[in-house]
Order: sequence, then structure tokens, then C-alpha cells
Amino acid sequence: MIKKIFFQLIFLSFLFLEEAFASESGGMPQLNPEFWISQIFWLTITFGILYLVLSKLILPKISANLEIRKSQILENIEAAEKQREESELKIEEYEKIVQNSKNEAKNYFNQARGKVLKDINLKKEALDKELNKEIQKAETEIQEFRNKAPQKINKIAVETSADLLQQLIGAEINNSSISAIVDDLSRKKMDKYYGN
Repeated sequence: MIKKIFFQLIFLSFLFLEEAFASESGGMPQLNPEFWISQIFWLTITFGILYLVLSKLILPKISANLEIRKSQILENIEAAEKQREESELKIEEYEKIVQNSKNEAKNYFNQARGKVLKDINLKKEALDKELNKEIQKAETEIQEFRNKAPQKINKIAVETSADLLQQLIGAEINNSSISAIVDDLSRKKMDKYYGN
């Protein structure tokens, strides 16, 4: 308010001072109070036209451009926000896919591992059965050999002893007496080795 009053006082002081800045015969016409009314008239018309041109032609275009720019910026912000949300959804989907893939890989690995272990166990059981059969077969053969061995040894010992005695003495000796001696000796040895 004070500024307004101050400027009005300055303006009125220029109007009422006729000779304030004018020279007598010549000088600057804009400072001569005679021409101030025409200058104010043309100043008002010039600035009025300038105001109308600015307010009706230029400023609406500028404000329209500003509005378009503002709406474009808002649209870009909305689009960026939408893309950010979509990218977050894609990232979540990607993480789910990765997690599912890891789980599937673990499941496949565990299934394959279980299958391999099952196959190994089946083969091991089959091999154990086969080995047990072979061991039992070998044990029965050993037992049969052990049971038959003394008889064969006795037979061989009797035959060998008979041949040796025949060659040493020159006469044939009865196999039954040699057999009795060999049986007696073999029983003593069997008791010693087999613990019978």
C-alpha cells in the first residue's frame, strides 16, 4: 500500500511540475510537461495493445505448452511407475521360477540318487546272495573233501606203502595189515589236526 501511494505521488509531481525537466527553447520533448498527456495516452495504448497481445495470444500458448508439458511429465511418471511395478512383478516371477527350478533340480537329484542307491542295494543284495551261495558251495566242497580226504590219503598211503615194501622186501604183503597200520596212524593224526 505504501509503495502504491509513493508511486502515485511521484507520478502526480511530474504532472504538476511544468518546468521540472524542460528547457526553454529546446530540450528533450519527453521531459516537457506539454507532451506528457500525449505520451501517457500513447503509453497506455501501447501497453494496452501489448497486454492484449500477450494475454490473448502469447500467454495462452505458453500456458497451453506448460499444461501439455505438465501432463506429459505426469504421464511419463505414471508410465515409469507402471513399468516399475511390472518390472517388480517380473522380478518376483523370475525369483519364483528360479526357486522352482532349484526345487525341481533338488527333487530330480534326490530321485536319481534314491534310484541309484536302490539299484546299488539291489545289486549288492544279489551279489551278496551269489557270494553266499558260492561260499556255501565252497564250504560244502571243502567239507566233502575233508570228509573224503582221510580215506583217499589212507588209500594212497596203503598203496604207496605196499609198493615200497614190495620193492624193499621183494615179497607181496597183505594190504589189510598195511591198511590197519595206516588207519591207526591216521586216527592219531586226525585227532591231532581235526580235534575229533
